[in-house]
Amino acid sequence: MPLSDPNISEKTPVIRQLDDAAINRIAAGEVVERPASAVKELVENAIDAGARRVDVAYGDGGKTLIRVSDDGCGIEADALPLALSRHATSKIDGSDLLDIHTFGFRGEALPSLGAVGRLSITSRVGRADAASITVEGGQMSAVRPAALSAGTIVELRDLFYATPARLKFMRSDRAEAQAITDVVKRLAMAEPFIAFTLRDVTGGGEGRVTFRAEAENGDLFDALHGRLASILGREFAENALRIDATRHGLRLLGYAALPTYSRGSSVAQYLFVNGRPVKDKLLVGALRGAYFDFLSRDRHPAAALFIDCDPHLVDVNVHPAKSEVRFRDPGLARGLIVSALRHALAEAGHRASSTVADATLGAMRPEQTGPARVYQMDRPSLGARIASYNAQAPAPEAGFSELSGAFSARVEPVLDEAEDVGADTPAEGLPLGAARAQVHENYIVAQTATGMVIVDQHAAHERLVYEKLKRQMAETGVAAQALLIPEIVELSDGDCARILAVQGPLANLGLTLEPFGGGAIAVRETPAILGEVNARAMVLDILDELDDQGESLLVQARIEAILSRVACHGSIRSGRRMRADEMNALLREMEATPHSGQCNHGRPTYVELKLSDIERLFGRT
Repeated sequence: MPLSDPNISEKTPVIRQLDDAAINRIAAGEVVERPASAVKELVENAIDAGARRVDVAYGDGGKTLIRVSDDGCGIEADALPLALSRHATSKIDGSDLLDIHTFGFRGEALPSLGAVGRLSITSRVGRADAASITVEGGQMSAVRPAALSAGTIVELRDLFYATPARLKFMRSDRAEAQAITDVVKRLAMAEPFIAFTLRDVTGGGEGRVTFRAEAENGDLFDALHGRLASILGREFAENALRIDATRHGLRLLGYAALPTYSRGSSVAQYLFVNGRPVKDKLLVGALRGAYFDFLSRDRHPAAALFIDCDPHLVDVNVHPAKSEVRFRDPGLARGLIVSALRHALAEAGHRASSTVADATLGAMRPEQTGPARVYQMDRPSLGARIASYNAQAPAPEAGFSELSGAFSARVEPVLDEAEDVGADTPAEGLPLGAARAQVHENYIVAQTATGMVIVDQHAAHERLVYEKLKRQMAETGVAAQALLIPEIVELSDGDCARILAVQGPLANLGLTLEPFGGGAIAVRETPAILGEVNARAMVLDILDELDDQGESLLVQARIEAILSRVACHGSIRSGRRMRADEMNALLREMEATPHSGQCNHGRPTYVELKLSDIERLFGRT
């Protein structure tokens, strides 16, 4: 603090009561950060009013115009001035601030918006006459008659005109429009039975529709699946697993994508608590923890998850924008997410993302220089087929054996169904089919009832060995090696208490800690599989994870990284020739082993190509 300009003057500060205009502008700074914040508040009000259709229009990224129209219950004419008063709301009575069943409850949004922009509300209740009211920079007009068939229209113009300094912190129109779109899409996911329309009316007129989601039908899961397909895309819907789990009053439902359908960032992670979109560190950490054994650190899962519970089990009034929540039992919420997702991923078995096959077909498809040609092929007669086969057969003295040294591929004979793998069901009818060839001593080509499968033999067997090692570790525990001289790590009292709170789980992983007086802890044992470790650095890294994510997976991740390396060295190597029975045995073990559809780094272990797609490549359809 510079001595020449101290914050505390010699005079005694005078406490003043701010006027309502100043109070509302301060409140707006918390509630309305940018145009997208205003859209969020207004659309949530429309949903709380029971709207079945919500239309949103914006101009210049929401800086000059935001208009939200709905067909909800409306606001009575004599209640319009009260609706623009601070802390006036129809959603709670103030007796129980935890019993909240709506998006809004503070009664701050409308007066805050009226304090920093030009706000008008037109509304009609039932058969009563419609009415309108305006407020500019905190100055409210009288209620006037208006024309409106039903519902409410809220129009906000010139956002932050009353606080010009805030305009300097606005981003480009494109960035603000993108933020508005994200807000509307998140709310549309939370309410699949409500229709949403978003349009850009920059420059006037009807503008252009940038997002539209019609109301879905059916049960909750069907409606949610349809809404997610329209927002996140068909590929997500095709590769998402249905989640439905309950634990001690908390219910988790939604859809989570397969590990092979991963993203380069966390943009495809959508979390909701009692229908409210949240960006909560605890929930994001739980989602990451559920996938951490299936994805490398630079890949992120895609999911849309909804937690429903009694409002008394979660506090939504802990953040100005209500984007964070606090559970009464955070461990319960985290455990529910991790266990439900891992159970769903295990049930998926060897399934891999369909986008893998799409990418493969895309790479194989030639560039079109004109309209695609469709070949109509008549089936030849038996005599024509015999003549064709004889004409194309290689001469006896020039067989394929001469080429065997030049090409790295082997073809297995096709067995009769009675001999095929010795099973009641022909191998071709099994999910990964029957092995037909091995190419480049690394890829197994199998035939299925509906197409073909190409398997990376090394990646697939590496995952199988890794899963075996994990099962063995879970059954026998992690061996610990005692340190000849315990290592003493000095910590602050807070850090010491935080790491001792997870003392039990760390001991299960072979890391034994004990209090050593004051803020110090003694590291007495470390996981034997890790060899020589820097105990102090490991303890500090665990503390960093606890601060950042509320939990630590560091020790488990390091142990499983060692298991992954062991699995890599103990698996079938690239370049090894496999017999037909070995290839088929590998395929059957993949079908029986969870998570075998991706390797230890989240890459696919096999690609499945449907016969219809292959025929389309050759113009046969």
